[in-house]
Amino acid sequence: MKPTVLLVEDDKGISTVITAALSEEGFETTNCASIAERDELLGAQQFDVMLTDIMLEDGDGLETISAVRSKAPTMPIIVLSAQNTLDTAVRASETAAFEYFPKPFDLDELTRAVRQATVQAAGQKLGLGTSEAGAAPALEEASQEGLPFVGRSQAMQGVYRMITRVMSNDLTVLITGESGTGKELVAEAIHELGARKTGPFVAVNTAAIPHDLIESELFGHEKGAFTGAVSQSLGKFEQAHGGTLFLDEIGDMPAEAQTRLLRALQSGRIRRVGGRQEIAVNVRIVAATNRALEPMIEAGSFREDLYYRLNVVPIELPPLRDRRDDIGALVRNFLVQAEKEGLPAHKIDEEAIALLEKRPWRGNVRELRNVALRLALLARDDVIDAALVADALPKSETDSAAKNAAGYQGALAGWLKEANVPFGTLYHSSLAAFEKPLFEHALRETEGNQVRAAQLLGINRNTLRKRLGELEIRAEAFNGRN
Repeated sequence: MKPTVLLVEDDKGISTVITAALSEEGFETTNCASIAERDELLGAQQFDVMLTDIMLEDGDGLETISAVRSKAPTMPIIVLSAQNTLDTAVRASETAAFEYFPKPFDLDELTRAVRQATVQAAGQKLGLGTSEAGAAPALEEASQEGLPFVGRSQAMQGVYRMITRVMSNDLTVLITGESGTGKELVAEAIHELGARKTGPFVAVNTAAIPHDLIESELFGHEKGAFTGAVSQSLGKFEQAHGGTLFLDEIGDMPAEAQTRLLRALQSGRIRRVGGRQEIAVNVRIVAATNRALEPMIEAGSFREDLYYRLNVVPIELPPLRDRRDDIGALVRNFLVQAEKEGLPAHKIDEEAIALLEKRPWRGNVRELRNVALRLALLARDDVIDAALVADALPKSETDSAAKNAAGYQGALAGWLKEANVPFGTLYHSSLAAFEKPLFEHALRETEGNQVRAAQLLGINRNTLRKRLGELEIRAEAFNGRN
């Protein structure tokens, strides 16, 4: 007997595609386009799995999940949505959805999830599990305005999904990404959306603390432990007891402090500097870094065992240049924030947004926010236009980008003039001449991290590895020591 799927989707095109894909995998799919039809079908027969859109013609599919649970309490539910925000991902998690897929989604991933859901459903029928397994705790309704993220780009969907998966447990999280991408905001979201939200959220930037004071900052110290220790002081671990400790810039932590941190993570106990008594602490650790830790491990500057202790759940934040579709929404949000902070109210036109989308944004979202505040301050009209944006942007960077582009074109033209390339071989000859220095540049920029280098180039990691071997380029030669 084929496993049965109820598909609640009012877009006929999407419904047809999903039905065809599930049919090929051996599923029997029943389609409907509304909440009323869904409830009628659930009252008439049982289904192994339900796939449901959120915005349906007669209501919100998530708001009526409780009615589905009353009819089919153990049936796994997979949520589909074009409303691709963190708010939507959190709402799906609150309903204990089996999985959440933002549109557009990968059909192979969707069919794989349906297959896994049917296995779970079969196990529940046999008494091997319960529908409560892995369910997220009930959370207060959160408005999009109150959430720390704006944007519906594909690059952010994986981040949203990972946040909803880790918020209901205490697994250690390692957040990576360039400076300015919002790593601390992710840590705050994990804390505020999770079971520890009533406890303290304590953040410490390990790069900003002098190396000789970092152990005292983390673990506290007793009176007289060192010169200047005139009284007992509680460290960040004790301050974060019952809540979340966010260790920012973990890659800059000195070796001795790494050893003590590892011991604290393994035992759940700390000892103040100058103290003899061990103290039990109950904290969730979220760490972050903008550095590639793997090359640091190879160089001996970061402990491998600490890395694996921290990297239980990795979350990588994309740079702003990989989520340019979000720039318009981010700028408009920053302008609203600027108005709340006392600056004049402004809107921004599409030409101005298009100009902002072309920038490299090396400072990422933080840099974009600063530019938006500058525009709100400088604008004299109600609408910010492209001319004002061009005036407000740093000229040095614009000129530098133009010079670099001209330089690349000049280098290519010069090479073509001198190389005497045979007719019919221009493409392959040019590729052979420029590919190796391009790969070397990418590895230099990422300190030998092949994952980041592949992302910078916009190619598959396996493709990069293959070409590095063929071009006889050693990635470890760029790990920052050279």
